[in-house]
Amino acid sequence: MQPFTIDPAIHRAQTLPAEVYASPEWFAVHKERVFARSWQMVRGAERVKAPGHLMPFTLLEGTLDEPLVLSAGDDGVLRCLSNVCTHRGTVVCEGETHAKHLRCRYHGRRFALDGTMTHMPEFDGVENFPSAADDLPRLPLQRWGPLAFTSIDPACGFDSWIGPVRERVGFLPLDEFHFDPHTSRDYLIRANWALYVDNYLEEFHIPYIHAGLADTLDYATYRTETFDWCNLQLGTTKNRDEAFDLPAGHPDAGTLVAAYYWWLFPNLMLNFYPWGLSVNLVQPLAHDRTRVSFLSYVWDETKRSGGAGADLHRVEMEDEEVVEAVQKGVRSRLYHRGRYSPRREVGTHHFHTLLARETGDAPTA
Repeated sequence: MQPFTIDPAIHRAQTLPAEVYASPEWFAVHKERVFARSWQMVRGAERVKAPGHLMPFTLLEGTLDEPLVLSAGDDGVLRCLSNVCTHRGTVVCEGETHAKHLRCRYHGRRFALDGTMTHMPEFDGVENFPSAADDLPRLPLQRWGPLAFTSIDPACGFDSWIGPVRERVGFLPLDEFHFDPHTSRDYLIRANWALYVDNYLEEFHIPYIHAGLADTLDYATYRTETFDWCNLQLGTTKNRDEAFDLPAGHPDAGTLVAAYYWWLFPNLMLNFYPWGLSVNLVQPLAHDRTRVSFLSYVWDETKRSGGAGADLHRVEMEDEEVVEAVQKGVRSRLYHRGRYSPRREVGTHHFHTLLARETGDAPTA
């Protein structure tokens, strides 16, 4: 492993070193420096409503593998708690249920719905017990429409992370979006997670890989905007019927926007179409294996058959083939680094700059 930098000037910059994509050692660095310090989406949080509803889940399964539980309290507050007993480390809640408290089945330690330890048998005489260390640790939990997010140790505030997205698409009634399991699915990809992000963020490949999508989008006016922790690809169209009906005073008023393609560091894509939202949740499994979950949140079913968001499975298959081909290529002894198109790879350069800032000084191994 060699430390690296990404020149902030895209005209001079070189892309990520090939070993970042091909090395298990770099994958281990990403786990701790990137994913353990990032905001991650909590799938299924929208169904946890009634007091006493408990939903255990694993945070970023395959990478962080952190056992957590969503707990709806009697006070109406939804909390995200560690799902590991503070006595001997047993998983506390082993299945989705409704209960008045959490109870570890190993030795009977009991916790209130807010994580406070309330009872422990056979502990008479233990000094300085109980203390705050005996409560279940609580993680931050942020809600936005049907979506929920948490983090073990966030490198940035939630508002800094998602703020630009909310400002741009806040006109949409997210509270009316509903999850559609029938058009949601997972894809297993034989490639590094960062290669998948690279491909998503660069405009360059659209006319070469996605002929159908290229016919829908106006490639000449398609552009990328960058922010502190996210970036936006503004997918424009020439067909007014396939564009958003933007409110007066919106920053994009007068532009025929077919899609808002948002990427949030490091592994989340929020793709807004006139019919609703398609989430791409990128879940690293190994240095050369990735699971991508496509999650559909529908607002207007009548608009799903046309426009940029009409045939997402085909687009994913086209992306999957080319990303897996790149994974083979970055293992070459003859390839090290490439260069960027200043016009079409702004988003990829932005991602690499952030990744280098968080990990590029990893010690030589």
